Amino acid sequence: MSSPATAPPAPSNLKRIVAASLIGTTIEWYDFFLYGSAAALVFNKLFFPGSDPLVGTLLSFLTYAVGFAARPLGALVFGHYGDRLGRKKLLVLSLLLMGGATFAIGLLPTHATIGTAAPVLLTVLRLVQGFALGGEWGGAVLLVSEHGDARRRGFWASWPQTGAPAGQLLATGVLSLLTAVLSEGAFGDWGWRIPFLLSGVLVIVGLWIRLSVDESPVFKQALAQAEARKTARAAETEAEAEAEKLPLVSVLKHHWRDVLVAMGARLAENISYYVITAFILVYATTSAGVSRQTALNAVLIASAVHFAVIPAWGALSDRVGRRPVYLLGAVGVGLWMFPFFSLIDTGGFGSLILAVTVGLVMHGAMYAPQAAFFSEMFATRMRYSGASIGAQFASVAAGAPAPLIATALLADYDSSTPIALYVIAAAVLTVVAVGVAKETRRRDLADVEAPADAQPATVTAADARTA
Repeated sequence: MSSPATAPPAPSNLKRIVAASLIGTTIEWYDFFLYGSAAALVFNKLFFPGSDPLVGTLLSFLTYAVGFAARPLGALVFGHYGDRLGRKKLLVLSLLLMGGATFAIGLLPTHATIGTAAPVLLTVLRLVQGFALGGEWGGAVLLVSEHGDARRRGFWASWPQTGAPAGQLLATGVLSLLTAVLSEGAFGDWGWRIPFLLSGVLVIVGLWIRLSVDESPVFKQALAQAEARKTARAAETEAEAEAEKLPLVSVLKHHWRDVLVAMGARLAENISYYVITAFILVYATTSAGVSRQTALNAVLIASAVHFAVIPAWGALSDRVGRRPVYLLGAVGVGLWMFPFFSLIDTGGFGSLILAVTVGLVMHGAMYAPQAAFFSEMFATRMRYSGASIGAQFASVAAGAPAPLIATALLADYDSSTPIALYVIAAAVLTVVAVGVAKETRRRDLADVEAPADAQPATVTAADARTA
């Protein structure tokens, strides 16, 4: 029988927890993606004037990539304190940091007003965004994973993942609306600030909801057990005890293989997503002759489909396993790259929607089981650190330079072929990483100390009763 600390919560309580994580991640991703869209559309002119348009876009995407560089630091700091103070407190802090930085970008003077200080300040605020997001993802998915039961963990944990397309949907929708009702001059002068300032209102709503949920019962149980074991560790040297306090040391000691698997699994997922949703705004408008409004609308529609399919892929991973669904997505996105660019080159709106939608559906097959898959790899007292480190360190090599590399390849070769091969290579590496990983479906997350790869996939007594 499950203990009160680990028993699955009532459905209504679990739904409230899922809603809190989803709304929080939606706001955080809205802030993060808003910057990416603005980088492709207006930041090259506002903060990097005087450059060749494509060079200005490259510089703009460089500040976009800086946000990814700060994500590993956020993963280390938030993971460290999240594994010691709890998931909820750190999630509140990440939301405040992200929302504050985004709101400040909306107030930022441009290059025409304060000169080179403008791109410097923009870069600093982007660093804050990246730092906050580095800690957000791990906490949000763990809060749901550790509240839910093993039987449907893939489904419930996939809901915070829908915050990415929801945030993309919201950011693209606001930008699409503004570009439709404002002239290009008005949008460039002041209209671009509106969606950034809107973040202030969204953060207030997100904080109200996040403060209303309970801390993870699995974490509370682990914390209580750790306190009880303190006396048993009296024989440890001070150096050994101090080393165990460092999440990076503990994770690399017990879970280094899992960290490598997580990083490899993120390559195709991360790179394909930013090529499909961010770089497309450059490629479609400069190479395919598609208007900015048309490209935004295509991403908007595809993001709605992406949002809908993620829970379905998550539920499927509960039935057949995390690895088969993840591998399907990696292979699918690799095979789709050449058709993806061919459809965009036609310039038709329907073709553009089809290209982006299919790409995001394949991406969803990787992204949906990722939350449960990564959570199940790590022991409780290092789970926040392990999942965050594995996910966010990979983002530096994957998502961070993806739009930048794609734009540079387009500038050098004036062809989509090298870009397609770039994504395909990432897909191959992801297939290898996930292929060598162990299946984690239904693993007991109450495992506190032992490395996850030493534990068999089990079903708790409560899960058996509900199966």
